[in-house]
Amino acid sequence: MQNPDYKEKALVSRKGEILLMDDEDMVREAVGEILESLGYRVKVVRDGVEAIEAYRTAKESGHPFDVVIMDLTIPGGMGGKEALRKLKGIDPAVKAIVSSGYSHDPIMSDYKKYGFMGIITKPFKLKELSEEVSRVMQSTAQ
Repeated sequence: MQNPDYKEKALVSRKGEILLMDDEDMVREAVGEILESLGYRVKVVRDGVEAIEAYRTAKESGHPFDVVIMDLTIPGGMGGKEALRKLKGIDPAVKAIVSSGYSHDPIMSDYKKYGFMGIITKPFKLKELSEEVSRVMQSTAQ
């Protein structure tokens, strides 16, 4: 007999291509490995400039990313807000999740207003990451 809480505890595992942008090596490595363990193919980049180039290259090659996870703040570099604006110029249907440890930032409290389709507040739990990526991937771009 199946445990009635099984669905609550199960991680969402899917297939898809994810672009992960974060300035911290440890975060890129850990989150990239987590996403890969869930079945996703992941490309990691350090900042918005690299994210834009990777997104454009993937789209032009016919293998676009299904979801982009973007760190909001990149010290000395292009962060998520500006990078998303440029990605929307390449692909108006881009599905982006904003990620930050700065929960007081206005973008984090009203992420849809800035064009993001999802939010992950650092530090986050594996289940939260899994569910948010899955939800955004299945949603229709605005």
